[in-house]
Order: sequence, then structure tokens, then C-alpha cells
Amino acid sequence: MKKIFLVLIAAVLVVSCNNEVKPPNLDPTEKEKIVKQYFEYFNKHQWKELAEMYAPISDFKDPSFGKEMITQTRKQTIDKYVSLQDVFPDLHDEIINIYPSDEKHIIVEFVSTGTAADGSKFKLPICTIFTIENGKITKDFTYFDNFDDSKSNK
Repeated sequence: MKKIFLVLIAAVLVVSCNNEVKPPNLDPTEKEKIVKQYFEYFNKHQWKELAEMYAPISDFKDPSFGKEMITQTRKQTIDKYVSLQDVFPDLHDEIINIYPSDEKHIIVEFVSTGTAADGSKFKLPICTIFTIENGKITKDFTYFDNFDDSKSNK
């Protein structure tokens, strides 16, 4: 009787471990649609619509924020891009490539450009790793070279 009881307990444990409830994952084409929509909003400077693509509070890594990860609300995201557009009214991102990763992540390689009021231009290659959960961006980890060439020893 003890043997049957132990076998039943083992069977219940195996079944319960295999029946984990996982959130639904987006297939790669859905994640790609989300990031393409993101960049469409960005290039049209539709900051409110872009911010709505994020979770209400999201994690960010971005050299423009410093070295540590921060959290931001949608309102803070809107404010960031409005300020950036004030400096670079023709702000534009061009996607170079999209790399689907795993069930939650997608990597986007792009080039950001813009012209300041004084006519100075910038062209910056950037790579962002987006984490997308339940159809919303929950993490935006952006990487670019922010090394100031004017301070380097040439």
C-alpha cells in the first residue's frame, strides 16, 4: 500500500511540474509587427501613441540616462521624446535589421539621425533589445557609442 501511495505522489508531482501556467508568447512575426509600429510612431513623432506601446511602468537602460537601469512611466517617455524633438525637429530612425530572439525579446539595429537648429547633424548607430510581454514593451535596453571623439587622443 505504501508503494502505491509513493507512486501516486510521484505521478502527481511530475504532472504538476509539467503543467506550469505560462503567459502566452508572441510569435516572432507579432513581435516584429510591434517594433515596426513603434518605429513608425517614432518617425511620425507620435509620442503619445509610441508611449502607449510600453507597459505603464517600464525598465530602461540607455546611455542617455546614465549607467544604471531606470524605470519610467509613459508620461516620462513622452517628455523625453518631446525634448529630443525640440533639439532635433527632423529626428528619424532607420531600421537596418530586426533580429527575433526568444519568446519575449527582439533586437533592433537602426540608425538615428537629426539636425539641430544650428545646422549640426548627427548620425548614430543604435541597437535596442526590447522585452515584450502581453503585447507591451516592458524593457527597452538601448546601446550606442556615446564616446565623445573630441576628447580622444588621436
